[in-house]
Amino acid sequence: MARKGTIKNMGKVQREMSEARKARAAEKRGAEGKPSSTERLRKAALAEMNGRLAGGKQDHEVPSEKEVANNANLAAAAKGKKPKVEKAPKPAKEPKPKRISALDAAAQVLAASEVPMRAKDMIAAMEAKGLWRSPGGKTPEATLYAAIIREIAAKGTAARFKKHERGVFVAPPRGKGA
Repeated sequence: MARKGTIKNMGKVQREMSEARKARAAEKRGAEGKPSSTERLRKAALAEMNGRLAGGKQDHEVPSEKEVANNANLAAAAKGKKPKVEKAPKPAKEPKPKRISALDAAAQVLAASEVPMRAKDMIAAMEAKGLWRSPGGKTPEATLYAAIIREIAAKGTAARFKKHERGVFVAPPRGKGA
């Protein structure tokens, strides 16, 4: 027998093992050549499967008694089926007024103001006028300040805000701003 474990000899090893198995099976059958009980059962199962495949429906294609009864019930229900009643459409809801953003409210407050304002002052004025209310953030003035700086950087002279001093903003003249 060839050495096990080497890749070169693997095919040879498998052939030899297969031949050895066949030889042992032949010994079991004895001199008469009778197949073993396992071999007979295997052949019978193969014959049954070939018969099913060749002629007719397979097990999973034949409906069970339960499936036949269920299909009969469904057919009976379909014959005496009531016509479907269409439901009346629901009335359209009134759209909620869209909340104004902090940046938009700040632009309104700053445009109405005649003095330059800090972000903290704008937040206080927006809440006093009822334009905007903080949703519970800890530092709404820092958020507003950052948003104003971003708008100035993105839009340049077309921005709704103009930096007056460090941390202080004014509304640009009406002819240039939006």
